[in-house]
Amino acid sequence: MIIFFIPVVGSIIYLITQVYNKRDAEKIQNEITSIINPTKKIKDLERQIQFSDTYSNRIELAEAYIDIKDYTNAISQFQHTLKDKDHNHNFARQQLVLCYFEIENYTNAVQHAEVIKDNSDFKGSKYQFCYGLALKELGRVEEAEMQLKQIDRPFSNYNERLDLARFYIEHDRLSEAKELLNEIAEESQHMTKPNRRIYSNTIAEVKRLLKSL
Repeated sequence: MIIFFIPVVGSIIYLITQVYNKRDAEKIQNEITSIINPTKKIKDLERQIQFSDTYSNRIELAEAYIDIKDYTNAISQFQHTLKDKDHNHNFARQQLVLCYFEIENYTNAVQHAEVIKDNSDFKGSKYQFCYGLALKELGRVEEAEMQLKQIDRPFSNYNERLDLARFYIEHDRLSEAKELLNEIAEESQHMTKPNRRIYSNTIAEVKRLLKSL
């Protein structure tokens, strides 16, 4: 009856119940529930830890906290994983750099970054960028620039490079700021339509800053 009278809804129900196996259907349902009610995912993961307090369960809970921007609780979970001596802690420390930066605890952000700053997966990443900005906030300007400049790569990292241009402006290095802004503006002419939409605010800010220089 449903398939006959409501083709679209009927087709979706048919696909979920007949095409996907039970595990797929449960996964889809859980993902939808997490989007509609993100706190349910948190509660489910907390109960999971009570049943089985493992490294992977703690990491999953910490990431769920990040998803809802609860960085303080995320920090607590990531810090707990550092006690586990059987695992590599690079990922947890990367996330701690991000979380501490978001709550403006720049000292701790720098502390964790300096443990992993020589790792290949740290270089050129958003965590390195947070490290650079945290150094700037702590007045360690030369070190900050060294980190921030490693994010300056053509046809990528547009938001981060805009922040680097702002860094140059803040320190009266206007020619360097203008050169970088012009590079981003030129690259924006060759963006795909989807990227143009994604970075529309960034491009607008680049143009505004160029006019002001």
